[in-house]
Amino acid sequence: MTIPRTQYNPEAWGLPGEEEVAAWARVYFPEFEGGKSPPSLQPSGLTLPPSAGEIPRNAPKTQNVLVGHRSLDSIRADFPILTEKVNGRDLVWLDNAATTQRPQAVINRLVYYYSHENSNIHRGVHELADRSTNAYEDAREKIARFIGAPSADTIVFVRGTTEAINLAAQGYVKPQLRPGDEIILTMLEHHANIVPWQLIAAETGALIRVAPIDQSGQIILPEYEKLFSGRTRFVSLTQVANALGTVVPAAEMIQIAHAHGVRVLVDGAQSVSHMPVNVSALDADLFVFSGHKVFGPTGIGALYGKSDVLEAAKPWQGGGNMIADVTFERTLYQKAPAKFEAGTGSIADAVGLGAALDYVSEIGMENIAAWEHELVEYGMQELAKVPGLHLVGTAAQKASVLSFVLDGHSNEEVGKYLNTKGIAVRAGHHCAQPVHRFFGLEGTVRPSLAFYNTFEEIDKLTAALAEMP
Repeated sequence: MTIPRTQYNPEAWGLPGEEEVAAWARVYFPEFEGGKSPPSLQPSGLTLPPSAGEIPRNAPKTQNVLVGHRSLDSIRADFPILTEKVNGRDLVWLDNAATTQRPQAVINRLVYYYSHENSNIHRGVHELADRSTNAYEDAREKIARFIGAPSADTIVFVRGTTEAINLAAQGYVKPQLRPGDEIILTMLEHHANIVPWQLIAAETGALIRVAPIDQSGQIILPEYEKLFSGRTRFVSLTQVANALGTVVPAAEMIQIAHAHGVRVLVDGAQSVSHMPVNVSALDADLFVFSGHKVFGPTGIGALYGKSDVLEAAKPWQGGGNMIADVTFERTLYQKAPAKFEAGTGSIADAVGLGAALDYVSEIGMENIAAWEHELVEYGMQELAKVPGLHLVGTAAQKASVLSFVLDGHSNEEVGKYLNTKGIAVRAGHHCAQPVHRFFGLEGTVRPSLAFYNTFEEIDKLTAALAEMP
């Protein structure tokens, strides 16, 4: 199978010159003592990133592979959990769609916050309150830059994607709905992007309509457009499908919706860690993601909303911090984003998320996307060689996910067997039952990749599957 490479342009990677590489090598390769540059940049020292498709499949050493200006070895060294042993084997973490691992930089930032900055925010006049508030709001600024939002005031901190979608559904969409109005979803959605809409549809008499997919797992755009009518009030869609890895044509889908005067929420939980995201270029009305999917802490995430959307939305929760003034007769609310941040939020985790975005930004999302594209293409190629293995989700544009079923074995059986080899994958329906049932399945085995994964780990996966009794 050939996956189009059009979205991975090596000329846009910002490749370093030899002097930069040498300086970088002195930091990450201590064997070059005395600050000396490595004797050779080719091939036993460092290799500039090759064009997509030119990375040798049998490369035995990850230090000869660069992701941006970083060697894969040095990147893996940033993640302490990758040195864990599971059942006496080196951990192979291929459950990244469920949660990514944390680099030491994020762990250190959390420790520093609790050691030097811990306080509630926006309320105190003492030094630690200032430090904590500044760290929290600095993280909001980092999120805005990372996703291309026009202002930090358009970023709302939430517990994660699920809370963000529920906030949008309850605070923005539900007040607009009347019986017979319609909300468009897609067949690819995670339960978190189905159930909140069903809840408000049941309360208001609205209807859910579903954009279909083809047998590769890609949205059928003409059929999606046919769903629009004078009763369509909202669209909510994933940018990358968590069960299949399909990269949907989100920009085109937003354009179609806007042509019909309909607002769109984009679920970016599975996209922000795998590709550059720019909500302004997408023209998304709302965009949501979770920190733990992008190498940050659990229990934190963000909702981006256009200023007029956030202004129109009603508060979903009430309490401290989101109020301007309270009497027993009425309450005046703060402007967004404070209007949606009732109570004490997950301050340290917001700061940790900011550190995670700093980390991936330093490597470069274009570089991460390019390397992961190589991994996905290789994984699809190698898994297809395993006897009795059937790939599920073969859209031309894919990210991260390598779902499959294996003849003669239940998904749970495969997952447990791989665990004996130290290989962590997800087995089940992945909170996406409708799309599995479209393929006549109740679930799959889902290896999912991140930029710290390697060809060798994919080889371990395929070898274990081929040997499975």
